[in-house]
Amino acid sequence: MAPTTAKESVWDYPRPPRVEPVSAHIEVVHNGVIVVSTKDAVRVLETSHPPTYYLPIADFAEGILEPVSGNSYCEFKGMASYFDLVIAGERISRGAWTYENPSKGFASLAGRVALYASNVDACRVGDEIVIPQEGDFYGGWITSNIEGPFKGAPGTLGW
Repeated sequence: MAPTTAKESVWDYPRPPRVEPVSAHIEVVHNGVIVVSTKDAVRVLETSHPPTYYLPIADFAEGILEPVSGNSYCEFKGMASYFDLVIAGERISRGAWTYENPSKGFASLAGRVALYASNVDACRVGDEIVIPQEGDFYGGWITSNIEGPFKGAPGTLGW
């Protein structure tokens, strides 16, 4: 009998969120270009959200990340800044973000970038193509071992 993978309920994730290392190979592809390929990712786990993956800036293909103006603030992680993704002639506005100087407890996010899976052709965790979290506000990546319901879809922001 094949081993089974335990399901993770997003309702068991902590608040405030927790950061943990990811051992799986992560790859993002768009327009036939490998945007990033790494085995050095971390994920943020927060109640009601699928994990958000943060990937080393240094592992992104050259010229993909273009800093843009504007910031947002997370009560836990601090001030986020944004990137346009420029891939094979296509510009994806504010498709990725980073915490250059993250808040205490989130130092492992420094030098890493998260991106919205819905904006690219494929994000893989290991061999599995992820499903983007609906609504894009949180940028979560859903794999087969993650179960909801998930915050983010229309009508769920007040949960």
